[in-house]
Amino acid sequence: MSIKKWLDKNTHSLSGKTVAVSGATGGIGKQLCLHLAHLGASLVLVDRSKSRSEALEAQLLEKYPSLSIYHIYVDLEDIDMVKSAADELIKLGIDHLILNAGAYHIPRHTCPTGYGNVYQINFISPYYLARRLAAHVSERGGKIVAVGSIAHNYSRIDTADVDFSKRERSSLVYGNAKRYLMFSLFGIEHSECVSVTHPGITFTNITAHYPKLIFAIIKHPMKVIFMRPRKAALCILKGLFEDVPNGFWIGPRLFDVWGYPTVKKLKTVNPDEADTIKRIANEIYEKVKQS
Repeated sequence: MSIKKWLDKNTHSLSGKTVAVSGATGGIGKQLCLHLAHLGASLVLVDRSKSRSEALEAQLLEKYPSLSIYHIYVDLEDIDMVKSAADELIKLGIDHLILNAGAYHIPRHTCPTGYGNVYQINFISPYYLARRLAAHVSERGGKIVAVGSIAHNYSRIDTADVDFSKRERSSLVYGNAKRYLMFSLFGIEHSECVSVTHPGITFTNITAHYPKLIFAIIKHPMKVIFMRPRKAALCILKGLFEDVPNGFWIGPRLFDVWGYPTVKKLKTVNPDEADTIKRIANEIYEKVKQS
């Protein structure tokens, strides 16, 4: 099946709808925006870089001249900027929110919230946005689509080291944050409008964290072995059109790595750990909201 045929079969027009996409200028984010523009949606690009966001706008308008685009500039490490972004998204009256932004192997430090920046970017900030926007999106009959990762299965949470600040391995730190994001969202009010998704493994900036020599050797095999971002983005796009029950997610059909999207049950977190994640997430949200 071609991507065009998949889109024709599994989506419908988004004309008259406004979709906000965080991390819009990344490899998957850009492809998401192209798919959304093809479906007629108006876009809100939620991104850190003004220059990259404007460059993406120019690229999108070249292909879709009548496309409506609005920019919100926000650094997910800055919780005050995240709060302002949430207010602006509500005022704009968005219909859907795609929480796509993420960070994997980056220099680590502690944010003013008291948590590590990888944990904040991948969990605290998107969770805050989801909590703030859930009632609004639900009222408009829309969806909040959160991008998880198969990396969430690398380890269990640790209540003595919530943000994994004592861990060194990037895969563990990133996977822990995604574990919190995915399972916390199953416990929020209006969780019926939430879809948890993941793109499998694809060639994006997140995979370009290896030393230059190693990356130069592996990048071409990776492009051959794993799905390209254009196809991987379909797993996230499907979250706008599929009602996904709590405890399920949308990802590639084969081994969570290859193929077109399908809905699968998550079996990676037991009920006790899931309850702990929801409790800690709520505590952090209340702390952030009052700061």
